[in-house]
Amino acid sequence: MDSLPVALAMLGLAIGVSNIGETLPRPVYALLSGLNAATVGIIGLAAVQLAQKAITDKLTRILVFLGAAAGLLYNALWYFPLLMMIAGAIAVIHDFRWLHPAVKWVVGLPKRIMGRETNKESEPEAQQSDHEIELSQQPQTTASQPTTARPPSTKSTRQRLPATSQDIMTDTASSANNAKQAEANAEAETEDGVSRTVPASHNLAINMTWKSGLALIMLFLASFTAVMILRGVLPRERNPLLFRLFSNLYLAGTIIFGGGPVVIPLLREYVVAEGWVSPRDFLIGLALIQGFPGPNFNFAVYLGALAAKNGGYHPAAGAVLGYLGIFLPGLVTMHGTVGVWGAIRGWRWVKSALRGVNAAAVGLIYTAVYRLWQIGWIDDGFTSGASLADDPWWVVVTAGSYVGGCWFGVSPPVACVFGAALGLIRYAVVM
Repeated sequence: MDSLPVALAMLGLAIGVSNIGETLPRPVYALLSGLNAATVGIIGLAAVQLAQKAITDKLTRILVFLGAAAGLLYNALWYFPLLMMIAGAIAVIHDFRWLHPAVKWVVGLPKRIMGRETNKESEPEAQQSDHEIELSQQPQTTASQPTTARPPSTKSTRQRLPATSQDIMTDTASSANNAKQAEANAEAETEDGVSRTVPASHNLAINMTWKSGLALIMLFLASFTAVMILRGVLPRERNPLLFRLFSNLYLAGTIIFGGGPVVIPLLREYVVAEGWVSPRDFLIGLALIQGFPGPNFNFAVYLGALAAKNGGYHPAAGAVLGYLGIFLPGLVTMHGTVGVWGAIRGWRWVKSALRGVNAAAVGLIYTAVYRLWQIGWIDDGFTSGASLADDPWWVVVTAGSYVGGCWFGVSPPVACVFGAALGLIRYAVVM
């Protein structure tokens, strides 16, 4: 795997960072702050670009905004996956009109229950009076009912009539619906005019049928459920740090949806908030990993090694668990989905759910931008970091990183190098 050399480099970086003392020289802090400022600009650009792809209508625009807003307001291990599940359900309900009455019925259920309790005493009297009125009117209605001959059936007459303008409009509408359906099927096969057909060189070596793919997905879900239950049931003294580390990263690897930048807020919440890695070491690793090739998922290897080292275990054990926890869910579900996707790719509710989940996941990237912005400036005495907005220099570095990548095609490693250089320049000018 291409990410394996980068993962080994992350292990070495974690070992080196773990041997750093409590304080660093101030020029190093300035360099790292410049890297962090440039990283915020890079992630901000990624959020905007992914949002442009995820937003296809008003609903997805709302879901992106609500996902970002909800992510800013609260943090918890269960919170991010719940947000994405709710967004998927909202998209399905929005796209399927026949679900709207059921939703209205559920929403109005408390009001109806309160109304029934209020009118509970008056119901017997009302039913009795209605019954008396019905009995008194029944003979009169039967006697006065006229006996008229039924009109002759017009079915055969209608069949002999020539096609009317209404029939022509109905046929035209049916043809238009068929054309729209064909167009939708064509759009399912292409995206932005590019065929989604996977080249033969990129096909998986394992030929997965839908049955084997479904079995693999069910096996993964069973293992995921078992890991989460054990994590919640076992007492802390019988729940070692390495297992809790693996379960947290296993959860992060399962719910990541929408691109690599989504992993940043999840890893900070699932590792740093647990107290396993200090905020300073998290920022150091985040700043340096931007200069490495490969996905941001390799950051979990760095955090896993540091967490194990800080907990008294060998860092290699944490690196392996971090690697497996962050990559294994995606690999397993990818192989399983390859077999199942051919059978469910035409299901409307699947497309709707994925559309909503993806929109909420993109919104969470803006959460990462905000939280990193709030702690990106590290200096002597800043144990948890300070806001980059406290100094206009870092604002300029962040904006320059964003503009460079958006308008001039500057790659993330180059932007990080410029950010580090600008951090050192600031230190030289201030000092």
